[in-house]
This record gives sequence, structure tokens and C-alpha cells, in this order.
Amino acid sequence: MSSDTVLPSSPYMRDAAGRLCPIETIKPIDIERDKLVGEIVAKARVLQKQIADFKQAVYGDIAAFVQLSAEEYKVHIGGHKGNITLLSFNGRYKVLRAVAEFLRFDERLQAAKALIDECITDWSQGSRPEIKVLINDAFAVDKEGNINTGRVLALRRLEIADERWLRAMQAISEGVLVTGSKHYIRVYERDADGKYQPLTLDVSA
Repeated sequence: MSSDTVLPSSPYMRDAAGRLCPIETIKPIDIERDKLVGEIVAKARVLQKQIADFKQAVYGDIAAFVQLSAEEYKVHIGGHKGNITLLSFNGRYKVLRAVAEFLRFDERLQAAKALIDECITDWSQGSRPEIKVLINDAFAVDKEGNINTGRVLALRRLEIADERWLRAMQAISEGVLVTGSKHYIRVYERDADGKYQPLTLDVSA
């Protein structure tokens, strides 16, 4: 039975409220359910550790291979930064190491928005409505009050020569901060149609 709810050598089980309940007062089906849940959780914890060990080993193997490849050019590459794609010789298998960075903006985003607002005010007579919608959408916040960094950064691709706009884009570029990153390992196998299909390691999938 689950060690979280059944006390060793005890005729009691602890319920969700923390109370000790005599086992004879508990329905057999409730005891069996508790036993099943405990067994599944124990197996899941073992699998969780195996996956964690696998990820750590794969990160190390990929980093070592990248360094081995770089040594041909007498270059030292440290760390685990950057996306890496490795293919088997026959192209059937693909391993991808991906790094996703978490971005946010500092106070300079407010300066950028003020400059952009000046531009929009001056352009209001002749500017295309699509640009206004694009800018309003870029600075819109979600339910948690967060700004979509990708949409704001995408404004830099607009070819606008106004000096205020250029200063706003500089403020955006200098005001973006990397607050963290998450690393992923994805493994693919090519199917009969030549498309790479992921080897799923996610239990929910």
C-alpha cells in the first residue's frame, strides 16, 4: 500500500485531511485504489529518474561530440549553448538539441512605446491602418499582463526611416533581457514518406 497514506505496521490509514482512520472502517475498494495509485507513483518516480539520467547523458554526449568535431579546426567550444542537429549516416535518424530562451523587457520598452506613439500621432493622417494594428497588437498584454516579446521584436523588421522609430527600435534591442533558458532533446525517425516523425518520450502523448 502507499507509504504516503498507510502507516507501517499500523491498523490505520491517513486520509486527505491528515486524519488517522482505522483500516476496518475503510472500504476494500478504497484500499485497493490507494494501493494501485501508490504502485503507479513508485513506477513513475523510477521512470522520471531514468529520463533525467538519459537527458543528462545525452547533453554530455552531444557536447563532447561537438567539441570533437571542432577540434578538426583547432577550436574549443564550451557549454551547451545553441541548437544542434545530428543525422545518422543513412539519414534515417535525427537528434536535435534545442535551446529556448525566456525573454523580457526592462524599462526601455516604455521609452520605445512613447517614441512609437509619437510616430503614430504624426502619421495618423497618412499612415496605413495595417501598421497601427500591427503596433497595437505587438504591445497588447495577455491575461497575466505579459507582453509577447516575439511580436515586439518583430517590429524591428519594418523598414521605417523615421529617426524616432529608429531610436525606438534601438531601445527595444537594448532593453531585451534573457531571464533563463530551457534545453530540449528531440529524437526523430524518418518514415516511409521521408518525413521525420518524433520518437515520443512524453507519457501524456
